Amino acid sequence: MAALPVYRWRLAPDGYATRRQLRTLGLRPGGQEVAAQLERPRRRRGPLVAYLYRVDRAKPVRPMTPGRWAALARANAARRTCPQCREDAGYVIPSSLGMCSTCAFPDETAPEGASWNSSPHNVR
Repeated sequence: MAALPVYRWRLAPDGYATRRQLRTLGLRPGGQEVAAQLERPRRRRGPLVAYLYRVDRAKPVRPMTPGRWAALARANAARRTCPQCREDAGYVIPSSLGMCSTCAFPDETAPEGASWNSSPHNVR
């Protein structure tokens, strides 16, 4: 395997992009190998590394299918459902609590940071 070309931060030539930059263009790497490497020096640690892909070899992003939309909706609903009371909390349950604020703090009012949520559960 040949060595990758290494460019300094902000000095990569045109025609190369990171995954995020490809995504903003509506593209994906499409199975191509990493074409180059970008390094940002740091003072006391090793450099930050970003991998670059060729834009001309990138493929368009695959469109979302109805099945993918449904799977995404189920995953987001699972993140909002409290495992204790099995109700939709109306917000993503924090992993630090593992349950909605009503179940986590049953005998007291909501904690100081949770005052943004005026109602503990959605009323349907």
